[in-house]
Amino acid sequence: MSAHLKSVAKSSVRDRVSHEEWQVRVDLAAAYQLAAIFKWTDLIYTHFSARVPGSADFLINPYGLMFDEITASNLVKIDHHGKVLDDPLDLGYNEAGFVIHGCVHEARPEVNCVIHTHTRAGVAVSSMKCGLLPLSQHSQYVEPMVTYHDYEGIALDMDERARMAKDLGKTSKAMILRNHGLLTMGATVHEAWEMMYYLDCACQIQIDAMSAGGANVLEMSRQAADTAYAQFNRPNRPALSKTWPALLRMLDRRGISYKD
Repeated sequence: MSAHLKSVAKSSVRDRVSHEEWQVRVDLAAAYQLAAIFKWTDLIYTHFSARVPGSADFLINPYGLMFDEITASNLVKIDHHGKVLDDPLDLGYNEAGFVIHGCVHEARPEVNCVIHTHTRAGVAVSSMKCGLLPLSQHSQYVEPMVTYHDYEGIALDMDERARMAKDLGKTSKAMILRNHGLLTMGATVHEAWEMMYYLDCACQIQIDAMSAGGANVLEMSRQAADTAYAQFNRPNRPALSKTWPALLRMLDRRGISYKD
């Protein structure tokens, strides 16, 4: 049966986009491939997006591909109105992805990448009244900047974007969508991806810790939590320039064709 499936292979778009856009495409495709390895996927759903440098357009996954099928050339480019500008596979995009990602890109012009997941641990914490707690060192990469948005149903209503933008605020780089999942953002694909890595790990740790009973959970002091957050976010932290190249080398060692 698989022999009759339409191939998703297409020629490279590298020659018809700018060097800057191609680099963003490569990084975004790598983020999708890494998400598949780290088990952040939810079939063909959820989305990662990245702004096309120097414009209000952004790139998002074709609707119907698994994350491990995404490459730099098959990403869909859309404008801030949701109009498709480039769709090499003619698959379109998921409308819910435009509602959420378009909202963030419009509300926060300094944000260049947005990552949204429905991981089991992320959805579990999003369903907890307490939200994300300062239980682990991982949590303090992001916990003080997390904002929350209440669930309104599947994100198909454009009117929800105003409420989501208001809840996101002007400085947050992470949002927990109640009863739904996680959202992170950054000036680069690397920043947004690493933010999601720590946020999702923190959610996993919280679920594991609370499985022994909430009364047995030890929250760190606010002073310690704030100290750890400041340490993670200190200027020129060496890991900032080391993590992403290491992750890309891992993809290259595995022979994953995200750069195509």
